[in-house]
Amino acid sequence: MLHAWKDTFARYRDIRLLWIFLMGCSSGFPFLLTGSVLSGWLTDAGIARAEIGLLGSVATVYAINFLWAPLVDRVHLPLLGRLGQRRSWILATQSMMLVFTLLLATVNPASHLLMAGLFAFGIAASSATQDIAVDAFRIDQFAPHEKASLPPAAAIAIIGWWTGYSWPGYLAFTQADQLGWNNIYLLMAGVIILLMLFTLLVREPVTARDQLQAQAERQYQQELNNGRWLTWFAVTVIEPFAEFFRKNGIKVALMLMLFIFLFKIGEAFLGRMSVVFYKEIGFSNEQIGEYTKLFGWFITVSFTLLGSAFNTRFGVVKGLLLGGSAMAASNLMFAIIAAAGPVEWLLLLTLVVDNFTTAFSTVAFVSFLTLLTGRAFSATQYALLASLGNLSRTTLAGLSGYTVDWLGSWERFFIVTALMVLPSLCMLWLLRDRFNGISQANNQDG
Repeated sequence: MLHAWKDTFARYRDIRLLWIFLMGCSSGFPFLLTGSVLSGWLTDAGIARAEIGLLGSVATVYAINFLWAPLVDRVHLPLLGRLGQRRSWILATQSMMLVFTLLLATVNPASHLLMAGLFAFGIAASSATQDIAVDAFRIDQFAPHEKASLPPAAAIAIIGWWTGYSWPGYLAFTQADQLGWNNIYLLMAGVIILLMLFTLLVREPVTARDQLQAQAERQYQQELNNGRWLTWFAVTVIEPFAEFFRKNGIKVALMLMLFIFLFKIGEAFLGRMSVVFYKEIGFSNEQIGEYTKLFGWFITVSFTLLGSAFNTRFGVVKGLLLGGSAMAASNLMFAIIAAAGPVEWLLLLTLVVDNFTTAFSTVAFVSFLTLLTGRAFSATQYALLASLGNLSRTTLAGLSGYTVDWLGSWERFFIVTALMVLPSLCMLWLLRDRFNGISQANNQDG
Protein backbone atom coordinates (compact mmCIF):
# COMPACT_ATOMS: atom_id res chain seq x y z
CA MET A 1 0.00 0.00 0.00
CA LEU A 2 2.78 2.42 0.98
CA HIS A 3 4.69 1.52 -2.19
CA ALA A 4 1.63 2.33 -4.32
CA TRP A 5 1.34 5.79 -2.76
CA LYS A 6 5.08 6.39 -3.35
CA ASP A 7 4.62 5.49 -7.02
CA THR A 8 1.72 7.93 -7.21
CA PHE A 9 3.72 10.86 -5.88
CA ALA A 10 6.84 9.87 -7.85
CA ARG A 11 5.00 10.84 -11.03
CA TYR A 12 5.31 14.49 -10.04
CA ARG A 13 9.01 14.45 -10.92
CA ASP A 14 8.15 14.44 -14.65
CA ILE A 15 9.53 17.62 -16.32
CA ARG A 16 6.45 17.76 -18.53
CA LEU A 17 4.41 18.74 -15.49
CA LEU A 18 6.45 21.97 -15.24
CA TRP A 19 5.40 22.93 -18.78
CA ILE A 20 1.79 22.09 -17.93
CA PHE A 21 2.01 24.24 -14.79
CA LEU A 22 3.27 27.27 -16.70
CA MET A 23 0.57 26.93 -19.36
CA GLY A 24 -1.99 26.47 -16.59
CA CYS A 25 -0.95 29.89 -15.24
CA SER A 26 -1.61 31.35 -18.69
CA SER A 27 -5.03 29.73 -18.80
CA GLY A 28 -6.19 30.87 -15.36
CA PHE A 29 -5.08 34.50 -15.47
CA PRO A 30 -7.58 35.88 -18.08
CA PHE A 31 -10.53 34.70 -15.95
CA LEU A 32 -9.39 37.27 -13.41
CA LEU A 33 -9.60 40.09 -15.96
CA THR A 34 -13.18 39.29 -16.98
CA GLY A 35 -14.28 37.79 -13.65
CA SER A 36 -13.58 38.80 -10.06
CA VAL A 37 -11.41 41.87 -10.79
CA LEU A 38 -13.96 43.19 -13.27
CA SER A 39 -16.79 42.47 -10.81
CA GLY A 40 -14.92 44.32 -8.05
CA TRP A 41 -14.30 47.30 -10.34
CA LEU A 42 -17.93 47.46 -11.49
CA THR A 43 -19.26 47.13 -7.94
CA ASP A 44 -17.07 50.01 -6.75
CA ALA A 45 -18.25 52.01 -9.78
CA GLY A 46 -21.86 51.64 -8.61
CA ILE A 47 -23.04 49.25 -11.35
CA ALA A 48 -26.12 47.17 -10.40
CA ARG A 49 -25.49 43.49 -9.64
CA ALA A 50 -27.93 42.39 -12.38
CA GLU A 51 -25.82 44.30 -14.92
CA ILE A 52 -22.61 42.90 -13.45
CA GLY A 53 -23.94 39.36 -13.87
CA LEU A 54 -25.06 40.12 -17.40
CA LEU A 55 -21.74 41.72 -18.36
CA GLY A 56 -20.05 38.56 -17.15
CA SER A 57 -21.79 36.82 -20.05
CA VAL A 58 -18.90 37.93 -22.27
CA ALA A 59 -17.44 34.64 -21.09
CA THR A 60 -20.07 32.86 -23.21
CA VAL A 61 -17.34 32.53 -25.83
CA TYR A 62 -15.82 29.78 -23.66
CA ALA A 63 -19.00 27.79 -24.27
CA ILE A 64 -18.76 28.01 -28.06
CA ASN A 65 -15.01 27.91 -28.63
CA PHE A 66 -15.35 24.37 -30.00
CA LEU A 67 -16.74 26.02 -33.15
CA TRP A 68 -13.31 27.33 -34.12
CA ALA A 69 -11.27 24.69 -32.28
CA PRO A 70 -10.71 22.79 -35.58
CA LEU A 71 -8.70 25.78 -36.81
CA VAL A 72 -6.41 25.51 -33.76
CA ASP A 73 -5.92 21.83 -34.59
CA ARG A 74 -5.22 22.29 -38.28
CA VAL A 75 -4.22 25.85 -39.29
CA HIS A 76 -0.51 26.69 -39.05
CA LEU A 77 0.04 30.36 -38.15
CA PRO A 78 2.48 32.33 -40.33
CA LEU A 79 5.66 33.75 -38.74
CA LEU A 80 5.10 31.80 -35.50
CA GLY A 81 5.35 28.35 -37.05
CA ARG A 82 8.75 27.60 -35.51
CA LEU A 83 7.15 27.55 -32.07
CA GLY A 84 5.00 24.57 -33.04
CA GLN A 85 1.24 24.23 -33.49
CA ARG A 86 0.25 24.64 -29.84
CA ARG A 87 2.71 27.33 -28.70
CA SER A 88 2.17 29.50 -31.79
CA TRP A 89 -1.56 29.74 -31.11
CA ILE A 90 -0.98 30.38 -27.40
CA LEU A 91 1.45 33.26 -28.06
CA ALA A 92 -0.84 34.79 -30.71
CA THR A 93 -3.84 34.82 -28.38
CA GLN A 94 -1.77 36.23 -25.51
CA SER A 95 -0.75 39.12 -27.78
CA MET A 96 -4.42 39.85 -28.45
CA MET A 97 -5.22 39.73 -24.73
CA LEU A 98 -2.45 42.24 -24.06
CA VAL A 99 -3.96 44.73 -26.53
CA PHE A 100 -7.50 44.43 -25.14
CA THR A 101 -6.29 44.69 -21.53
CA LEU A 102 -4.44 47.93 -22.30
CA LEU A 103 -7.58 49.28 -23.97
CA LEU A 104 -9.77 48.30 -21.01
CA ALA A 105 -7.40 50.17 -18.69
CA THR A 106 -8.38 53.43 -20.45
CA VAL A 107 -12.16 53.08 -19.85
CA ASN A 108 -14.41 54.44 -17.10
CA PRO A 109 -17.15 51.77 -16.76
CA ALA A 110 -19.49 54.13 -14.89
CA SER A 111 -19.90 56.23 -18.06
CA HIS A 112 -18.83 53.78 -20.80
CA LEU A 113 -20.11 50.40 -19.64
CA LEU A 114 -20.70 49.13 -23.19
CA MET A 115 -17.14 49.98 -24.22
CA ALA A 116 -15.79 48.19 -21.14
CA GLY A 117 -17.93 45.20 -22.06
CA LEU A 118 -16.58 45.13 -25.62
CA PHE A 119 -12.96 45.15 -24.45
CA ALA A 120 -13.76 42.49 -21.84
CA PHE A 121 -15.31 40.42 -24.63
CA GLY A 122 -12.09 40.77 -26.62
CA ILE A 123 -10.10 39.43 -23.66
CA ALA A 124 -12.56 36.56 -23.19
CA ALA A 125 -12.53 35.59 -26.89
CA SER A 126 -8.74 35.61 -26.97
CA SER A 127 -8.60 33.60 -23.74
CA ALA A 128 -11.17 31.07 -24.96
CA THR A 129 -9.04 30.46 -28.05
CA GLN A 130 -5.91 30.20 -25.90
CA ASP A 131 -7.66 27.58 -23.75
CA ILE A 132 -8.17 25.37 -26.81
CA ALA A 133 -4.43 25.33 -27.45
CA VAL A 134 -3.46 25.04 -23.76
CA ASP A 135 -5.74 22.04 -23.16
CA ALA A 136 -4.41 20.35 -26.30
CA PHE A 137 -0.85 21.16 -25.17
CA ARG A 138 -1.52 19.29 -21.91
CA ILE A 139 -3.22 16.31 -23.55
CA ASP A 140 -0.52 15.95 -26.20
CA GLN A 141 2.21 15.65 -23.55
CA PHE A 142 1.23 12.08 -22.66
CA ALA A 143 0.82 8.98 -24.81
CA PRO A 144 -2.50 7.06 -24.60
CA HIS A 145 -0.94 4.30 -22.48
CA GLU A 146 0.16 6.79 -19.77
CA LYS A 147 -3.24 6.69 -18.05
CA ALA A 148 -1.79 6.98 -14.55
CA SER A 149 -0.20 10.32 -15.46
CA LEU A 150 -3.53 11.99 -16.27
CA PRO A 151 -4.64 12.85 -12.69
CA PRO A 152 -1.21 14.33 -11.80
CA ALA A 153 -1.25 16.30 -15.07
CA ALA A 154 -4.78 17.50 -14.33
CA ALA A 155 -3.73 18.46 -10.80
CA ILE A 156 -0.71 20.45 -11.97
CA ALA A 157 -2.79 22.17 -14.64
CA ILE A 158 -5.33 23.14 -11.99
CA ILE A 159 -2.60 24.37 -9.63
CA GLY A 160 -1.19 26.42 -12.48
CA TRP A 161 -4.67 27.77 -13.27
CA TRP A 162 -5.23 28.84 -9.67
CA THR A 163 -1.73 30.31 -9.44
CA GLY A 164 -2.37 32.45 -12.52
CA TYR A 165 -5.75 33.40 -11.13
CA SER A 166 -5.07 33.83 -7.41
CA TRP A 167 -1.69 35.56 -7.04
CA PRO A 168 -2.36 38.39 -9.52
CA GLY A 169 -5.87 38.57 -8.01
CA TYR A 170 -4.42 39.00 -4.54
CA LEU A 171 -2.20 41.79 -5.87
CA ALA A 172 -5.14 43.44 -7.66
CA PHE A 173 -7.54 43.51 -4.71
CA THR A 174 -4.99 44.53 -2.07
CA GLN A 175 -3.74 47.42 -4.23
CA ALA A 176 -7.04 48.52 -5.81
CA ASP A 177 -7.86 51.19 -3.24
CA GLN A 178 -4.37 52.73 -3.49
CA LEU A 179 -3.78 52.49 -7.25
CA GLY A 180 -7.29 52.60 -8.69
CA TRP A 181 -8.79 49.94 -10.95
CA ASN A 182 -7.53 51.48 -14.21
CA ASN A 183 -3.94 51.23 -13.00
CA ILE A 184 -4.63 47.71 -11.77
CA TYR A 185 -5.40 46.71 -15.35
CA LEU A 186 -2.13 48.27 -16.50
CA LEU A 187 -0.40 46.15 -13.87
CA MET A 188 -2.25 43.08 -15.18
CA ALA A 189 -0.94 43.85 -18.68
CA GLY A 190 2.55 43.37 -17.25
CA VAL A 191 1.51 39.92 -16.04
CA ILE A 192 0.47 39.00 -19.59
CA ILE A 193 3.97 39.88 -20.83
CA LEU A 194 5.40 37.49 -18.19
CA LEU A 195 3.03 34.76 -19.40
CA MET A 196 4.24 35.32 -22.97
CA LEU A 197 7.77 34.63 -21.75
CA PHE A 198 6.50 31.36 -20.21
CA THR A 199 5.18 30.36 -23.63
CA LEU A 200 8.60 30.88 -25.16
CA LEU A 201 10.23 28.78 -22.41
CA VAL A 202 8.10 25.63 -22.53
CA ARG A 203 8.64 22.79 -25.01
CA GLU A 204 6.21 21.86 -27.75
CA PRO A 205 4.88 18.28 -27.26
CA VAL A 206 5.90 15.61 -29.76
CA THR A 207 2.90 13.67 -31.07
CA ALA A 208 1.68 11.57 -33.98
CA ARG A 209 -1.08 14.11 -34.64
CA ASP A 210 0.04 14.95 -38.20
CA GLN A 211 0.20 11.29 -39.20
CA LEU A 212 -3.24 10.56 -37.73
CA GLN A 213 -4.74 13.57 -39.50
CA ALA A 214 -3.08 12.54 -42.77
CA GLN A 215 -4.61 9.08 -42.40
CA ALA A 216 -8.05 10.64 -41.93
CA GLU A 217 -7.45 12.80 -45.02
CA ARG A 218 -6.66 9.76 -47.16
CA GLN A 219 -9.88 8.09 -46.06
CA TYR A 220 -11.97 11.16 -46.86
CA GLN A 221 -10.20 11.63 -50.23
CA GLN A 222 -11.35 8.18 -51.29
CA GLU A 223 -14.92 8.88 -50.19
CA LEU A 224 -15.07 12.39 -51.72
CA ASN A 225 -13.33 11.58 -55.02
CA ASN A 226 -10.15 13.50 -54.15
CA GLY A 227 -11.83 16.90 -53.72
CA ARG A 228 -8.95 18.79 -52.01
CA TRP A 229 -10.78 21.60 -50.27
CA LEU A 230 -13.81 19.48 -49.48
CA THR A 231 -11.51 16.87 -47.95
CA TRP A 232 -9.72 19.49 -45.85
CA PHE A 233 -13.05 20.84 -44.58
CA ALA A 234 -14.37 17.36 -43.76
CA VAL A 235 -11.24 16.35 -41.83
CA THR A 236 -10.97 19.70 -40.05
CA VAL A 237 -14.60 20.33 -39.10
CA ILE A 238 -16.56 17.08 -39.33
CA GLU A 239 -14.17 14.25 -38.43
CA PRO A 240 -13.30 15.39 -34.84
CA PHE A 241 -16.98 15.31 -33.84
CA ALA A 242 -17.80 12.24 -35.93
CA GLU A 243 -14.96 10.29 -34.29
CA PHE A 244 -16.25 11.12 -30.80
CA PHE A 245 -19.75 9.87 -31.60
CA ARG A 246 -18.43 6.77 -33.43
CA LYS A 247 -16.22 5.80 -30.53
CA ASN A 248 -18.90 6.15 -27.84
CA GLY A 249 -22.13 5.60 -29.76
CA ILE A 250 -24.79 8.29 -30.11
CA LYS A 251 -26.75 7.45 -26.92
CA VAL A 252 -23.69 7.22 -24.69
CA ALA A 253 -22.13 10.34 -26.24
CA LEU A 254 -25.31 12.37 -25.59
CA MET A 255 -25.46 11.01 -22.02
CA LEU A 256 -21.88 12.10 -21.42
CA MET A 257 -22.59 15.55 -22.83
CA LEU A 258 -25.65 16.01 -20.58
CA PHE A 259 -23.68 15.04 -17.47
CA ILE A 260 -20.84 17.40 -18.36
CA PHE A 261 -23.32 20.25 -18.82
CA LEU A 262 -25.06 19.66 -15.48
CA PHE A 263 -22.12 18.88 -13.21
CA LYS A 264 -20.88 22.39 -12.37
CA ILE A 265 -23.98 24.49 -12.93
CA GLY A 266 -24.49 25.26 -9.22
CA GLU A 267 -20.85 26.23 -8.77
CA ALA A 268 -21.13 28.46 -11.84
CA PHE A 269 -24.01 30.50 -10.44
CA LEU A 270 -22.18 30.92 -7.13
CA GLY A 271 -18.88 31.88 -8.74
CA ARG A 272 -20.35 34.66 -10.87
CA MET A 273 -21.81 36.45 -7.82
CA SER A 274 -19.16 35.66 -5.20
CA VAL A 275 -17.26 38.98 -5.28
CA VAL A 276 -20.50 40.97 -5.40
CA PHE A 277 -21.70 38.95 -2.40
CA TYR A 278 -18.49 39.52 -0.43
CA LYS A 279 -18.65 43.27 -0.97
CA GLU A 280 -22.38 43.58 -0.23
CA ILE A 281 -22.08 41.49 2.94
CA GLY A 282 -19.34 43.81 4.24
CA PHE A 283 -15.90 42.42 3.34
CA SER A 284 -13.28 44.90 2.08
CA ASN A 285 -11.20 44.65 -1.11
CA GLU A 286 -8.17 43.78 1.00
CA GLN A 287 -10.01 41.00 2.84
CA ILE A 288 -11.27 39.58 -0.45
CA GLY A 289 -7.71 39.55 -1.78
CA GLU A 290 -6.19 37.97 1.31
CA TYR A 291 -8.81 35.31 1.97
CA THR A 292 -10.23 34.30 -1.42
CA LYS A 293 -7.02 34.71 -3.44
CA LEU A 294 -3.99 34.19 -1.17
CA PHE A 295 -5.43 31.82 1.46
CA GLY A 296 -7.63 30.20 -1.19
CA TRP A 297 -4.57 29.43 -3.30
CA PHE A 298 -2.76 27.56 -0.50
CA ILE A 299 -5.86 25.52 0.32
CA THR A 300 -6.61 24.75 -3.33
CA VAL A 301 -3.04 23.60 -4.06
CA SER A 302 -3.02 21.32 -1.01
CA PHE A 303 -6.37 19.72 -1.80
CA THR A 304 -5.56 19.47 -5.52
CA LEU A 305 -2.48 17.35 -4.80
CA LEU A 306 -4.54 15.21 -2.43
CA GLY A 307 -7.35 14.99 -4.99
CA SER A 308 -4.90 13.90 -7.66
CA ALA A 309 -3.61 11.07 -5.45
CA PHE A 310 -7.19 10.06 -4.59
CA ASN A 311 -8.27 9.97 -8.24
CA THR A 312 -5.16 8.03 -9.25
CA ARG A 313 -5.75 5.40 -6.57
CA PHE A 314 -9.56 5.12 -6.59
CA GLY A 315 -10.66 6.36 -10.03
CA VAL A 316 -12.20 9.51 -11.40
CA VAL A 317 -15.83 8.45 -10.89
CA LYS A 318 -15.36 8.22 -7.11
CA GLY A 319 -13.55 11.57 -7.28
CA LEU A 320 -16.53 13.09 -9.10
CA LEU A 321 -18.96 11.72 -6.51
CA LEU A 322 -16.93 13.03 -3.59
CA GLY A 323 -16.25 16.42 -5.17
CA GLY A 324 -19.84 16.89 -6.32
CA SER A 325 -21.22 16.11 -2.85
CA ALA A 326 -18.83 18.62 -1.29
CA MET A 327 -19.91 21.15 -3.93
CA ALA A 328 -23.47 21.19 -2.59
CA ALA A 329 -22.21 21.48 1.00
CA SER A 330 -19.94 24.44 0.20
CA ASN A 331 -22.81 26.37 -1.37
CA LEU A 332 -24.80 25.92 1.84
CA MET A 333 -21.83 27.34 3.79
CA PHE A 334 -22.20 30.58 1.83
CA ALA A 335 -25.84 30.71 2.91
CA ILE A 336 -24.66 30.63 6.54
CA ILE A 337 -22.33 33.58 5.88
CA ALA A 338 -25.23 35.48 4.31
CA ALA A 339 -27.18 35.05 7.54
CA ALA A 340 -24.27 35.69 9.94
CA GLY A 341 -22.59 38.63 8.18
CA PRO A 342 -18.87 39.35 7.54
CA VAL A 343 -17.41 36.91 10.11
CA GLU A 344 -13.81 36.21 9.14
CA TRP A 345 -13.41 32.78 10.75
CA LEU A 346 -16.63 31.63 9.08
CA LEU A 347 -15.33 32.84 5.71
CA LEU A 348 -12.09 30.90 6.26
CA LEU A 349 -14.01 27.72 7.12
CA THR A 350 -16.23 28.16 4.06
CA LEU A 351 -13.20 28.65 1.82
CA VAL A 352 -11.66 25.42 3.14
CA VAL A 353 -14.81 23.49 2.18
CA ASP A 354 -15.18 25.36 -1.13
CA ASN A 355 -11.58 24.80 -2.20
CA PHE A 356 -11.76 21.13 -1.21
CA THR A 357 -14.74 20.96 -3.55
CA THR A 358 -12.90 22.72 -6.37
CA ALA A 359 -9.83 20.52 -6.02
CA PHE A 360 -11.47 17.10 -5.93
CA SER A 361 -14.20 17.77 -8.48
CA THR A 362 -12.00 19.60 -10.98
CA VAL A 363 -9.15 17.07 -10.96
CA ALA A 364 -11.65 14.26 -11.54
CA PHE A 365 -13.57 16.30 -14.14
CA VAL A 366 -10.49 17.24 -16.18
CA SER A 367 -9.14 13.68 -16.01
CA PHE A 368 -12.50 12.30 -17.13
CA LEU A 369 -12.69 14.67 -20.12
CA THR A 370 -9.10 13.85 -21.08
CA LEU A 371 -9.87 10.12 -21.10
CA LEU A 372 -12.69 10.78 -23.58
CA THR A 373 -10.44 12.73 -25.96
CA GLY A 374 -8.86 11.23 -29.08
CA ARG A 375 -5.29 12.03 -30.11
CA ALA A 376 -5.77 13.05 -33.73
CA PHE A 377 -8.01 16.02 -32.84
CA SER A 378 -7.29 16.61 -29.15
CA ALA A 379 -7.90 20.39 -29.32
CA THR A 380 -11.30 20.07 -30.99
CA GLN A 381 -12.68 17.16 -28.98
CA TYR A 382 -11.56 18.51 -25.61
CA ALA A 383 -12.94 21.94 -26.55
CA LEU A 384 -16.30 20.34 -27.40
CA LEU A 385 -16.50 18.59 -24.02
CA ALA A 386 -15.16 21.52 -22.00
CA SER A 387 -17.54 23.88 -23.79
CA LEU A 388 -20.50 21.97 -22.42
CA GLY A 389 -19.22 22.53 -18.88
CA ASN A 390 -18.53 26.15 -19.74
CA LEU A 391 -22.03 26.61 -21.19
CA SER A 392 -23.62 26.50 -17.75
CA ARG A 393 -20.76 28.46 -16.17
CA THR A 394 -20.82 31.30 -18.68
CA THR A 395 -24.21 31.48 -20.36
CA LEU A 396 -26.78 30.50 -17.74
CA ALA A 397 -24.72 32.01 -14.91
CA GLY A 398 -25.12 35.37 -16.64
CA LEU A 399 -28.60 35.35 -15.10
CA SER A 400 -27.19 34.92 -11.58
CA GLY A 401 -27.64 38.60 -10.67
CA TYR A 402 -31.27 38.54 -11.75
CA THR A 403 -31.72 35.28 -9.83
CA VAL A 404 -30.54 36.88 -6.58
CA ASP A 405 -32.95 39.79 -7.11
CA TRP A 406 -35.83 37.44 -7.97
CA LEU A 407 -35.27 35.17 -4.94
CA GLY A 408 -35.00 38.20 -2.69
CA SER A 409 -32.07 37.11 -0.51
CA TRP A 410 -28.58 35.70 -0.67
CA GLU A 411 -29.59 32.81 1.62
CA ARG A 412 -32.23 31.55 -0.81
CA PHE A 413 -29.84 32.00 -3.73
CA PHE A 414 -27.13 29.80 -2.21
CA ILE A 415 -29.64 27.11 -1.18
CA VAL A 416 -30.92 26.99 -4.78
CA THR A 417 -27.35 26.69 -6.14
CA ALA A 418 -26.77 23.75 -3.78
CA LEU A 419 -29.88 22.02 -5.13
CA MET A 420 -28.61 22.54 -8.69
CA VAL A 421 -25.85 20.01 -8.01
CA LEU A 422 -28.21 17.12 -7.20
CA PRO A 423 -29.35 16.08 -10.74
CA SER A 424 -25.78 15.43 -11.92
CA LEU A 425 -24.94 13.52 -8.71
CA CYS A 426 -27.99 11.29 -9.14
CA MET A 427 -27.05 10.70 -12.77
CA LEU A 428 -23.46 9.88 -11.83
CA TRP A 429 -24.52 7.44 -9.11
CA LEU A 430 -27.02 5.60 -11.30
CA LEU A 431 -24.58 5.33 -14.22
CA ARG A 432 -21.33 4.94 -12.26
CA ASP A 433 -20.54 1.46 -13.63
CA ARG A 434 -21.09 2.59 -17.20
CA PHE A 435 -18.98 5.71 -16.66
CA ASN A 436 -16.14 3.58 -15.33
CA GLY A 437 -16.43 1.31 -18.34
CA ILE A 438 -16.41 4.28 -20.72
CA SER A 439 -13.23 5.65 -19.16
CA GLN A 440 -11.45 2.31 -19.46
CA ALA A 441 -12.62 1.70 -23.03
CA ASN A 442 -11.59 5.15 -24.24
CA ASN A 443 -8.20 4.82 -22.59
CA GLN A 444 -7.59 1.48 -24.32
CA ASP A 445 -8.67 2.86 -27.70
CA GLY A 446 -6.41 5.94 -27.20
